Amino acid sequence: MERILYSNADFCAVTEERRLVEYIPAAACDEAGRILWGKVQRIMPALDAAFVDIGRKKAGFLPLKENSSSFQGSTLRSGDRVLVQIRKEETGEKGVYLTRDLSIPGSSLIFMPMNRHLGVSARITEVSERTRLQETGMRLSGGSFGLVMREAALRATETELKAELEKLQKQWNQVLEGETARGSIEEELLRDYTPRGITSVIRNQPLSADLSRQLSEAKNRMIHLPHGGNIVIDACEALTVVDVNSASDAAGGNREETALETNLDACQEIMIQTRLRNISGILILDMIDMNSEAYRLRVLQALGSAFREDRVKTVIHGFTSLGLIEMTRKRTRPALAEMC
Repeated sequence: MERILYSNADFCAVTEERRLVEYIPAAACDEAGRILWGKVQRIMPALDAAFVDIGRKKAGFLPLKENSSSFQGSTLRSGDRVLVQIRKEETGEKGVYLTRDLSIPGSSLIFMPMNRHLGVSARITEVSERTRLQETGMRLSGGSFGLVMREAALRATETELKAELEKLQKQWNQVLEGETARGSIEEELLRDYTPRGITSVIRNQPLSADLSRQLSEAKNRMIHLPHGGNIVIDACEALTVVDVNSASDAAGGNREETALETNLDACQEIMIQTRLRNISGILILDMIDMNSEAYRLRVLQALGSAFREDRVKTVIHGFTSLGLIEMTRKRTRPALAEMC
């Protein structure tokens, strides 16, 4: 796959096979992943959470209980100084969402100094490989900290993994010394895409006319598909709905074939638009109805294959009882519409 990273003072962008799949303006307020010190303003027992002053107008929201059962953290009180990480940027009236279960990502590993969890990326499905990486993680951590083995760890030697771990531990020591852990957008993209393969990096050049057109079209409600039909994207408060429509006359005997072809086209375009617009949260896909279970399975497989290139965690939950596809995608930064 031809994958190009563009970087200059105004933006960073990624293209795959000449399609724009990410665009992040330099001026975007995006500090998700940053680790910093904060001060507990007040404890809210009813919410089982605390509000933490991190130097912004709105206090950050910090749950007192973390998802990891092996998280190592003390009880908090008002006035305490606490090391936190921004998990989600602020939206609307809500401040940033914080966590004490800190993580420092690398290309092949995620280092978690505050817990003892050992995990393997869900993208790695072969049992023998998951077992091998779990054992490698146990040797590297020695039970002293948590690790997640990313998909790129499949192609790394244990010596290479150990070297990367040492770099991540050095970053952690810098955090403890008062420095904030957060690289540039270009560094983040290089970290996540280098294991997937980058053809080239182009710096200090504007987007071409074609890529600029694609960026402009990402603001449109309707996107046309290559072989006819279209998708319509509507963002609601709690979720995003994508409606797939056929432009062909599907009333004849080939209705199922037409529906399948359009739905398969839509899978690829939905992936591109989701990544480019940075749609997150719940996504509901209203595909063209198909009676064939085999065709429905093909659509789910095509959707899963398309989103394998997404560096953001995405889960395809399958068809609902109403025939809609339900998906969830982790929020990492504001949507493109909020940044541009």
